[in-house]
Amino acid sequence: MKRITSYLLISFLALLAGMEAHAQENRNRTLINAALHGWEYEIKAGFNIGGTSPLPLPAEIRSIDHYNPTLSVTIEGNMTKWLGERKEWGIITGLRLENKGMRTRATTKNYSMEIIGEDGNRLKGNWTGGVQTKVQNSYLTIPILAAYRASQRINVKAGPYFSYLMDGEFSGQVYDGYLRKDNPTGDRVNFNNGAIATYDFSNELRKFQWGVQVGMDWKAFKHLKIYADLNWGLNDIFVKDFNTITFAMYPIFLNVGFGYAF
Repeated sequence: MKRITSYLLISFLALLAGMEAHAQENRNRTLINAALHGWEYEIKAGFNIGGTSPLPLPAEIRSIDHYNPTLSVTIEGNMTKWLGERKEWGIITGLRLENKGMRTRATTKNYSMEIIGEDGNRLKGNWTGGVQTKVQNSYLTIPILAAYRASQRINVKAGPYFSYLMDGEFSGQVYDGYLRKDNPTGDRVNFNNGAIATYDFSNELRKFQWGVQVGMDWKAFKHLKIYADLNWGLNDIFVKDFNTITFAMYPIFLNVGFGYAF
């Protein structure tokens, strides 16, 4: 009899524990549904195509001889809150991990430059000749966008974005030319017959950047979207007191890819 009673007691306690767990699961599901109510969630993956450039091109840059956009990947998670009865307008925010890079070669004249010699010494002046540049920056970006549902399949969006530089590189080399030390009429230092000198302004990159984003999403299937976003930086990529490069440079990139909407 005691064994039966113990068995029934254990079974009853197990049943109560199961019922409590099920009730807690329902409560958690209700809380989650309440929190997510009215929001749409999406994950996106794509790549950036563009470059970091002065606007307009200054007289010191005579020609762009080569351009390579490199493979610059983006991964983003965002959420959209649609407003009003008709839900035509909404707000989008999220978090984006992205790379923005390029490789270029240009012909310049009197281009302000600070090169690093083989002995490690720095030499500043005005460069005339070839310049090869490598830019490879990684950002953590938060967009805050207004969205408009133009149709059942098409959404357009626009607004500011704010980026934090996690890792950055702006470096390169000069070749086939000469440097006028200190100013355009200073002593001439020649780099011919394959001689090169390097430069590196990575430590002068600005940590916080911002700009505007304009784009469009097209719903190809129920959950699959294809998107294109133009991201235009509005502040110089270099810190304020950096004056070796005498003009501001802005990151301008087109981000294209696909997204999965939940």
